[in-house]
Amino acid sequence: MKNKIATLITLLVTSLSFAQQDAQFTQYMYNTMAINPAYAGLREKMSIFALHRTQWVGLEGAPVTNNVSIHSPINGGNMGLGLSILNDKIGPSDETDIGVNFSYNIKTTENYTLSFGIKGSVNLLNIDFTKLTYLSPADQSFENNIDNKFSPNVGAGVYYYSDNTYIGFSVPNILETKHFDKYANDGATSYIAKERLHYFLTAGHVFDLTGDIKFKPSLLTKLTQGAPLQVDLSANFLINDKFVIGGAYRWSAAVSGMVGFQVSDSWFIGYGYDLETTRLAHYNSGSHEIFLRYELFNKYDRIVSPRFF
Repeated sequence: MKNKIATLITLLVTSLSFAQQDAQFTQYMYNTMAINPAYAGLREKMSIFALHRTQWVGLEGAPVTNNVSIHSPINGGNMGLGLSILNDKIGPSDETDIGVNFSYNIKTTENYTLSFGIKGSVNLLNIDFTKLTYLSPADQSFENNIDNKFSPNVGAGVYYYSDNTYIGFSVPNILETKHFDKYANDGATSYIAKERLHYFLTAGHVFDLTGDIKFKPSLLTKLTQGAPLQVDLSANFLINDKFVIGGAYRWSAAVSGMVGFQVSDSWFIGYGYDLETTRLAHYNSGSHEIFLRYELFNKYDRIVSPRFF
């Protein structure tokens, strides 16, 4: 069992170079600014969001993600500004991303708006190689830790939406940062970690089934060089503008259940659980994700029906 765990941890570290690297969210539909800067300010009020995700519970070195963000419309509502702090731990690595998001909105028709977004961010990467079990103890590639490796980045996105439909495309981090092996020869392309481009496509539509029930199917696709295309399909029901219940399927990876509750006009809380459908399910008891959202209204605001995306 110890050898199996060591192998799994090695695979997690290898994913820094060859797999999906941006943090993964099951309830991405409530945390859109994390993947698309064009969403900044589109809640039409100041929105404060906090999320905690524990992935693959029971597996040593599995990802743990924390995200806090705040965004608000500015300049009368046709611009948005947001700040996001995301910390992602996986195996021996600890990565923190701090991003400032700006959006500009153009009313294209009576019902639809097109939002353009840009993001500027800084990334701090730490890797403690002493936490690894080595197959080759003499391997000098892992002799020195990576301490607070500073990397700037930029991102961009577009978001086209109405009161009940949306579609978005984004690249949150455009620059590919490489952390090279200090022992490689000049001109070599070997590296310990390389941040690759991630392309995100999101879409969804809200159907009014009855006066008290709304149904929202949604889609998230992620494409990264060197990794399979990831597709998340989800469906949520909003009941009496208070309760949310739904499910999701991550293609060839996991199935998920989601619940949410609109505690008050300002407070919303949600929980999601993932169950792996791969062989990795033999080594963990699933993934847990919980978030809390607080929205600040001024004295002139009044909720008629809460926004479902």
